[in-house]
Amino acid sequence: MNMEMYSQFDKRMLWVNRIIVCFLVLITVVPLAYVVIASFMDPTTLLNKGISFNPADWTVQGYKRVFADSAIIRGFINSLLYSFSFSLLTVFITMITAYPLSRPDLYGRGAIMSFFVITMFVGGGLIPTYLLIRDLGMLDTIWAIILPGALNVWNIIIARTYFSGLPRELSEAATIDGANEIQILFKVMLPLAKPIMFVLFLYAFVGQWNSYFDAMIYLKSPDLQPLQLVLRNILIQNQPSQDMVGANTAMAEMKQLAELIKYSTIVISSLPLIVMYPFFQKYFDKGVLVGSIKG
Repeated sequence: MNMEMYSQFDKRMLWVNRIIVCFLVLITVVPLAYVVIASFMDPTTLLNKGISFNPADWTVQGYKRVFADSAIIRGFINSLLYSFSFSLLTVFITMITAYPLSRPDLYGRGAIMSFFVITMFVGGGLIPTYLLIRDLGMLDTIWAIILPGALNVWNIIIARTYFSGLPRELSEAATIDGANEIQILFKVMLPLAKPIMFVLFLYAFVGQWNSYFDAMIYLKSPDLQPLQLVLRNILIQNQPSQDMVGANTAMAEMKQLAELIKYSTIVISSLPLIVMYPFFQKYFDKGVLVGSIKG
């Protein structure tokens, strides 16, 4: 970077921006590093001395206890199932809704879009939504988690703007070649919309993966509960299962193990997001920026 082309004010602002970015990175990395290190710490050392970099004070006991609990494994699998299913359904609905709304020749698209936008600010509330889910027979089923939030208006706005930025000549050429609207969408437009599709998939996956309230309201069966509800019992109620701590564990040791298990479960629950993000990162600039600025 040639600094000579910048004024003194620009140079000062660049340094201010660097300091701010470094500060943001610091407050993000330090807690994450603390949790990862604490998950490998001996619980007695962690409670009495805090973080230690002495290998003698490290242990994998927390991870062994976590994986010994069948509820954790079952919840992890359920969360993966819910998140992937929800994300795929969200992307599909968003794409087939946003593409027609991006077409200027769609009759009444302004009224349809206004109707969608209103739902962003006006909702029925928890009780009517619960009654609707109950009357549809979706209580204590996977559909209560996947279906209600599958249509996201903000995602539709982003995808519609992305489609609007694609050259109109592509659809016109496909029409001349005899393609109908369905073929244009799936064979021409969607292959070009991969960046925004990957971004929306990641948004939906992260949101569903971190969500626990809907499952707490609609799911009663322990076999259907996602990982987040299991973590809620561990992190908030401080009640790890007997499979984790053992049937004959003393109360003092149970408290120490509970503290260690907390950090181990946080690391385990974060792994899918940490693994996925590097593969989706390259689509962010092209997907989010184009989808939010153009049009």
